[in-house]
Amino acid sequence: MSDPKQDDSAIADEWAKMADGGGEAAPAAEAPAAAGDAAVNRVLNQDEIDSLLGFDAGDDDTERSGIKAIINSALVSYERLPMLEVVFDRLVRMMTTSLRNFTSDNVEVSLDNITSIRFGDYLNSIPLPAMLAVFRAVEWDNYGLLTVESGLIYSIVDVLLGGRRGTAAMRIEGRPYTTIERELVERMIQVVLADMSAAFEPLSPVTFSFDRLETNPRFATIARPANAAILVKLRVDMEDRGGRIEMMLPYATLEPVRELLLQMFMGEKFGRDSIWEGHLATELWSTTVELEAVLEDKPMTLGEVMDLKVGDTVLFNATPEDPVTLRCGDVGLLMGSMGRIGSQMAIRVLGPMPQEEEEAQ
Repeated sequence: MSDPKQDDSAIADEWAKMADGGGEAAPAAEAPAAAGDAAVNRVLNQDEIDSLLGFDAGDDDTERSGIKAIINSALVSYERLPMLEVVFDRLVRMMTTSLRNFTSDNVEVSLDNITSIRFGDYLNSIPLPAMLAVFRAVEWDNYGLLTVESGLIYSIVDVLLGGRRGTAAMRIEGRPYTTIERELVERMIQVVLADMSAAFEPLSPVTFSFDRLETNPRFATIARPANAAILVKLRVDMEDRGGRIEMMLPYATLEPVRELLLQMFMGEKFGRDSIWEGHLATELWSTTVELEAVLEDKPMTLGEVMDLKVGDTVLFNATPEDPVTLRCGDVGLLMGSMGRIGSQMAIRVLGPMPQEEEEAQ
């Protein structure tokens, strides 16, 4: 059997080597102190930090835990707006055709993913250089953001200016975008916004109009940093060139059509039940209402009404030939003339009630 004292001495020597960076072993008496200093000064590596915070660099789409999950617990998941996938699938098909006509090249557009993110986090994560287009949803009275990555910018410029096929687009860093590059990208953005308007047309008519083009994310702020937003990532491939377009729509922008986006599918009349609508209309048309024929209104004070006695006469500024108002409750509907048929009073309808008299009532 081995000597316990020798084993302890070997372990102490090993800890001493670790504390000294692999140098000569320290004396056995100093080994415990060196081991304690090594444990105190040990620094966590990146994998251990990510595991502690709940990050998983391997798969961004999986459900996260830890501090990150607590922070993002207040975000609304885009899956609560299922109609968005239908709209953007339609957008992908339309953009494929439009960009092919725009570039006269073989263009393929694909939808990467749709996620929820805070607006401030997205601005901080935009890879620069890039172009950020601020657009306005006219009917919804709010704004959205469209980001074009540098790879797609140079690819579009190369294709539109006659670059040879089979060669990767040249990427020049360290300089601002030229006026020609900005103009060409702005034309492409106009095409994308027109397709977005057409994609939303079956759901809710809306016009996305181009507002301005920025290269600094700080100047493209359209919402508070903590506000939740929908991020849609599209991939544009032109043979061996291409890049990514990202669309940011704050939830405040989508609020006017939130109920429509909650639909599971784009059915007839967007989810309305036509059978019940027809039944309700039939019942409404067969509803019985009471009509009152009013010859004249006479305003009186409460004191005059209280002073009325049996036999008193109330005078009206009306004659039997004056038109009579037909009312349903307090709503004036028709005008007519009073007459007699046999022993019964009758009203001949002359037409609808004039607009000014309806507003006066």
